[in-house]
Amino acid sequence: MKTILFTAEQLAEKVNELGSQITKDYQGKSPLLVGVLKGCVTFMADLARAIDLPCEFEFMKVSSYGNDTKTSGTVKILMDIGCDIVGRDIIIVEDILDSGLTLGYIIKQLEIRKPASIKICTLLEKPSRRQTDVSVDYLGFQIDDLFVVGYGLDYAGMYRNLPYIGVLE
Repeated sequence: MKTILFTAEQLAEKVNELGSQITKDYQGKSPLLVGVLKGCVTFMADLARAIDLPCEFEFMKVSSYGNDTKTSGTVKILMDIGCDIVGRDIIIVEDILDSGLTLGYIIKQLEIRKPASIKICTLLEKPSRRQTDVSVDYLGFQIDDLFVVGYGLDYAGMYRNLPYIGVLE
């Protein structure tokens, strides 16, 4: 890895900003953070600690990449959330918003269950790759069309443990 896009310090600062904004926006509420596994784990753990409100966690596991660097376009839910979300304020936590196909599919699946609201919090966004209209409510950073790893992001399961985000070369 020759190029580091975001250092551990930059990530921590941005996560704290996002947590502060969510705390402000959800005063008097207890949002349900729905993490999209596996990439969200590092980001979601840090984000949850930066939110000064009671909140719960749930996780979904979906697949659209396999071991490739580009989405297959087919989304499969491998593990669904395990609670009733009727009337709940949901914040979907994603590591990266790329084509939007996976997130668009997840949103549709959750909307059917009648939550009070659904907001999106993503650490990274690649606007140039967007194939579907998904609006981000809480955004860490926009990046170019690069394949990045670290801070939860992987290539074939590797590199998630890096404390920074870098470009895979």
